[in-house]
Order: sequence, then C-alpha cells, then structure tokens
Amino acid sequence: MDIRIPNLGEGAESGSVVSLFVKEGDKVAKDQTILELENEKAVAPIPSTHSGTVKKVYVKVGDKVSVGQAILSLEESGGSLTSQNIPQEILSQPAQVQRPVKSIPGIPPPASPSVRKVAGELGVDLMQVRGSEAGGRIVMADIRAYIASLKSASASERIDSEHSRSIDFSKWGPVKKTALSSLRQKIGQKMTESWTTIPHVTQFDEANITELMTLRKKVGAAYEKKGARLTLTHFVMKAVVAALKKYPQFNSSLDEGSQELVTKEYFHIGIAVDTDSGLIVPVVRDADKKSLLDLAKELDALAEKTRQRKVSLDELKGGTFTISNLGGIGGTFFTPIVNKPEVAILGVGRGVLKPVIIKNKTKEKVEVRLMLPLGLSYDHRVIDGADGARFICAIVETLENFDPKLVKL
Repeated sequence: MDIRIPNLGEGAESGSVVSLFVKEGDKVAKDQTILELENEKAVAPIPSTHSGTVKKVYVKVGDKVSVGQAILSLEESGGSLTSQNIPQEILSQPAQVQRPVKSIPGIPPPASPSVRKVAGELGVDLMQVRGSEAGGRIVMADIRAYIASLKSASASERIDSEHSRSIDFSKWGPVKKTALSSLRQKIGQKMTESWTTIPHVTQFDEANITELMTLRKKVGAAYEKKGARLTLTHFVMKAVVAALKKYPQFNSSLDEGSQELVTKEYFHIGIAVDTDSGLIVPVVRDADKKSLLDLAKELDALAEKTRQRKVSLDELKGGTFTISNLGGIGGTFFTPIVNKPEVAILGVGRGVLKPVIIKNKTKEKVEVRLMLPLGLSYDHRVIDGADGARFICAIVETLENFDPKLVKL
C-alpha cells in the first residue's frame, strides 16, 4: 500500500522534501516520521500512517510534492491508512484554484440597467462578477473590484512571463548558479504579490529612547533571573498594541472580493526573524494580554524555534500586524513591505546618538539623545496619510513615555 502526502492545512497544497529518513528495506512504525516537508515557511514532519516494510520510495530530497501524492509503498504489517478513504481519482487530481462565486448558469444576475450598460461598455461578463448586495445584486463597486482583480492577475502573469526568460550571463564571464530554495521562492512570490497588489505608503519618524533604554538597563538583570532577556522589540510590541487599540483600522484586512474591511478584535503580532534560509515571520498571539516578561519568554522561544526551522505552519498564520526590527544588524530607515493580508508593518532600525534640541519653560539646549528610526508602511486603500502619521506618532509617544509599571515584575 502507498503512503501519501496528507492534508497540509488551509491553503497549503504542496511543498518540497527537505529530509528523507527511510530507504527501501527499512521497517517503519505507525506515526514514525518518514520525511520533512517544507511548506510555506515551515518545515513539517510527515508521519507514516501505517506500519510495515518499505518496498519502494517514490521521492527524493528536493522533490516538489502535493497533497495526495504517493511518498512510498509499504508491505503491510497491520493498521490502516487514512488515505484509503479518499478515492484514487481525487488523490490524482491537481489542486483547483478557487474562483469568485458566479451567478447561476442561465439566469441573468440581478443588476440595475445602468450597471448593465457600464458592464457592456467595458466588456465585463456579469456572469463572472460576484454581487455584494442582497440577493447577489451587482453594483458598481463590484464591477470595479472585478476589474481590479483582473488587473492584478494580468500583472502577475506578465511578471511571471518576464521572469521565465533566461539570460545567458556566461557570455560575459564566469558565473555560478545556485537553485533557489522553496522558502526563498515562496518569499519572492509573497513579496511580489504584496508589492504589486497593495499601494504602499511609508511614513518615517524617530523616537527618543534614551530614558527607555535606561529603564531597560535597570530591570535587565531581574528579567534574566526569571529566564528572559528584555529587548527593545518587546517594548515596541507593547507600543504597537497600544496604537492598534487607538487606531483599529491598522489591525484589519481588506476583503477584496466583498470590498469589506475586516477589523480584528485580537492582537496577534508577527515578528520577522532572520534565519539562514531567509526571513520568516512567526506570530505572537494575544500580545495585548501578555506582560513584558511573558512576551520576552515567548518571543525568545519562538524565534529560536523558527531559526531551527521547527516552527509549525499554524504559528506563521493569523498575524494582524508585523514588526521587522533590523537594529541588531545595522542601518537606519528602510521601507518594509506590507505582509499581506495585513494592512501595515513597522520597520525598526538601529538607535543612533544624535544632538537634539531639548525645550523647557525658560530655554532651549542641545543634548545628545539615542534616537530610534522607524518606518511605517501601510495599504493606502485602507489607510490615509493623516492616520498613518497619527499611528506612528502614537508609537513614538508610548516609547518616549513608557509606563514604568509595565516593566515591574
């Protein structure tokens, strides 16, 4: 009997084999890990659904496989396969791309004469358009959303076509070719999708974190005794959550099909982690309900798990806002790309000592302060520039006037 790739989770249809732990002739126990599969940005262990002796292995490291594909065949020694309940014709079918809901065949979709006229002038088939009003009625907003989706698909196809043309660079000198890992390819696909479908705006500002770093230094040893290393990122997470509560549109996603703004009432913060394989963004859930100590412990464990590529696919999903802190590496301002389907992301650079004018009631003086560069990128379809400025100012305000009570253990 064949052991097949199981369901990999919502929206996941395929992956690449990064490790293979069995060979022909090996005895395999039920639930024993037989290979590791890189899917999205996670590496997942795939267990055997049965026990027996390996008769033939159908895949090798580096192969791309999809749900339902046979991995190996076993000579049975008891138990049952979960995939036996799935018809062979279904297992052999490729994954189908989900399309917008269409009108019932043969029945004209409900729409006003003016909408039908515009659709006719633009060459839009109303049978292909999802109506957002009651009873599936199509309005002008639905026409615009449909045209926007066609433009996005066209742009993606054009980019794919351009990228498919290979250039022989060896004509001009020696070259070295290295295959992109599936993770690197996935990052590229996600970044291209975000950049081509989201109109980006980036708002810059600086925060005076001199007092904040003094506060961190005072409590650092106490946190280490509790098994946690308190860093600037944890303070930034608290500042971001406070700003998200004040400006909830930054904690939302745009449903392009229904043209609805989905505002989340939970605060799951994605933190970009630099790994040997590329940038991965695990998610710290319910950051608003956790203390600085809790955040420090959880993020440290999650980041280490991510670097070892042991983070699960579920731990990479569900984020409502992302923070990318490059301060530990260097550099100042940069423009982060929104992590779709989120609508905003905060980029944090390295703090720099600068002369700053300090004002009081009687005079002004110049003093050296530690200034933190910040870059807030956001989806201009959802967020206006004025709100972008208010949001980043709220983050600066929290960092510059951080409540000492939040730091106490």
